[in-house]
Amino acid sequence: MHVFVTGASGWVGRAVVPELLAAGHTVSGLARSDGSAAAVEAAGATAVRGDVTDLDVLRSAAAASDAVVHLAFRHDIAFSGGFADAVGSDLAAITALGDGLPDGRALTIAGGILGLASGEPATERDVPAATSMAAGRQASATAVLGLAPRLRTSVVRLSPTVHGDGDAGFVPTLIDIARRREVSGYPGDGSARWTAVAREDAARLFRLAIEVAPAGSVLHGVADEGIPLREIAEVIGRHLDVPVESVPAERVDEHFGFLGGFLGLDSPATNAITRAVTGWVPTGPGLLEDLEKGHYFDPSKGSKY
Repeated sequence: MHVFVTGASGWVGRAVVPELLAAGHTVSGLARSDGSAAAVEAAGATAVRGDVTDLDVLRSAAAASDAVVHLAFRHDIAFSGGFADAVGSDLAAITALGDGLPDGRALTIAGGILGLASGEPATERDVPAATSMAAGRQASATAVLGLAPRLRTSVVRLSPTVHGDGDAGFVPTLIDIARRREVSGYPGDGSARWTAVAREDAARLFRLAIEVAPAGSVLHGVADEGIPLREIAEVIGRHLDVPVESVPAERVDEHFGFLGGFLGLDSPATNAITRAVTGWVPTGPGLLEDLEKGHYFDPSKGSKY
């Protein structure tokens, strides 16, 4: 197949592109800058110049493809108070991609696990409550799933941590906070659970989504189904040689900043349906094992937040 990938030069995209190429597909990737285009070309794909707001470019690239993997999301505005605008932009992009794709072709998008459910492990059949943190991205999921059966659509709900050497997301942010405050903290009793998946495993799931997932599938990019935050804090504390301490509820936002709102969510999730539908089996290291390798603690590798 020829696969068009948005977000091809991003953290997950840089693993998805070689995964697709190794499986024998040809790939084109959306690139909004010279640097992104160079990265896409260096990986062996064809760069398509434009960004996720260039709807005509998206429509045209989709029309020339057998499948689309939509990874791009405007995190820049989402994390600066414009989450609704980011979701609106995503919906417009999905509409353009769906309009461009010929009937019967595959379209999969990235979604999220965090906040999907609280307490009980979330399954692929669960839909977030309207008041939950996951509800915003659900609009995108609903839009793409609504394109079935004309298109073979699917949603890959990713864990909040897609880990590996080079990750600059939530876990490096926790490490930066611990280094700066000289204490590795966790909210409350630290029992809130965090899901994670190795980047290479996530990339393989996106490939399987376009290859074998039935139309209308919801898949979970989850390997670690629920690591207590205290366990993550303990590994961080040991590597930084700082104490590990509970952060009381009234100080969570002050201590963790924007991350505090995420860390309070107990969001375990399962992957049983995903395994059954696609045959996906995570083979990469778990998050705690990856942390023990030490690359997360290189001071030259910080968080993007």
